[in-house]
Amino acid sequence: MIDVHKQYYRVLSIAGSDSGGGAGVQADIKTISAHHCYATSVITALTAQNTVGVSAIHTVPVSFVQQQLEAVLSDIGTDSIKIGMLFSPELIETVANQLRRFKATNIVLDPVMVAQSGDQLIEDDAIETLKDKLIPLTDLITPNLPEASVLLGRDIKDSDELQQAAIDLTELGCVNVLIKGGHLANEDSDDLLYLGNEKQTITLPMKRIETSNNHGTGCTLSSAIASGLAKGLSMEHAVRQAKDYITGAIASGARYQIGKGHGPVDHFYRLS
Repeated sequence: MIDVHKQYYRVLSIAGSDSGGGAGVQADIKTISAHHCYATSVITALTAQNTVGVSAIHTVPVSFVQQQLEAVLSDIGTDSIKIGMLFSPELIETVANQLRRFKATNIVLDPVMVAQSGDQLIEDDAIETLKDKLIPLTDLITPNLPEASVLLGRDIKDSDELQQAAIDLTELGCVNVLIKGGHLANEDSDDLLYLGNEKQTITLPMKRIETSNNHGTGCTLSSAIASGLAKGLSMEHAVRQAKDYITGAIASGARYQIGKGHGPVDHFYRLS
């Protein structure tokens, strides 16, 4: 007789669709699958994009985003959630309301604001709603330096400012903060993890890998963290294993050529 009592580790991606396949929901599903978890999705926007840039954004009606959330969470449920592109204040508030309604936990927010190409992916007035309504519900936010600067209203330019920036970001209501150091102007791209409950700062070192195939790295990292949390890993352990995964994915993806601009990482490098 077949044992039908096994359970998947379930990870929900709430994000935009990337027609180029390197970022957004597509990157999330690849990452979650590579971690042997079951991926579900709520698509918040459709983008026409490739490795060169974003040529158009078509927002999904807020009411339909809510219907997607209700459909997934009322039946399948989830063990963790990764949140990416949320375009408008109304959308952010709707997502926050549904997360509270279904008592969601293990929420990782990648506060996507600008695409790799420089295209803005969020309305200006949505940033305050993000800070007021959604960030307090999350367990971890994963901004890069420009995103952290926007959230704090000040420039963060070097590694010496990372720790204070992370501490200040927890005042928005999120217990844990991972600031990604890919925009640091040196040969390293160290990340900084601040665990608010423990008041502990952890530096996650990484030598910069010279490659233009870095599209979707933020989506991939946050999805990998959510996958670890779904499996019951501690926040520190989930972040460390995700950092190892994205480092390997970038290194392996650097060997490939796809498109004319910023290509994707190799999400399934561990299977090759």
